[in-house]
Amino acid sequence: MKFGLLDFIAFPAGSDHVAHDVRQMLERAKPADVYVAEIDPLLADTAAFCERYQIGMEVSANCVVVEARRAERIWYGACVVLATSRADINGVVRRQLDARKISFAPMEKATALTGMEFGGITSVGLPPDWPILVDCAVAAAERVVIGSGVRGSKLLVPGKFLASLPNAAVLDITKIPDR
Repeated sequence: MKFGLLDFIAFPAGSDHVAHDVRQMLERAKPADVYVAEIDPLLADTAAFCERYQIGMEVSANCVVVEARRAERIWYGACVVLATSRADINGVVRRQLDARKISFAPMEKATALTGMEFGGITSVGLPPDWPILVDCAVAAAERVVIGSGVRGSKLLVPGKFLASLPNAAVLDITKIPDR
């Protein structure tokens, strides 16, 4: 399937180009309409990726790992938003996760806990107890490009697939732009 300048192939073909936990989750779920494309790992960051492969930011979704705290308890979760928006981490996300304090997880911690490469972290294949907050715009998208757990490939998936992930909750988690 051609999307932008990339040729995506249907999963499970190309499964050796995604992170181990991503592959395992996809093999268990057997979702329809999931595609994989190899990319230049130096172009995995969203802006560079979109420019080089002519993929709109409005069809690219980013996954960010957050660290939540309340008293002595620390836990992690993920937020999935379109590249054209930002998650309201200190508002909606903090309240949804019932955290007293919330922040982006440090890179080393995020990669260690997910088993994924920085710049390739995705909501697919995260630890099973993590809450995944999927923005309603992502869930409503016909297709979005997301990370594959590694910098050398991307996944093309229906938004409804991300909404169906275990522990996923769909809600409006984007920050309201300044007026």
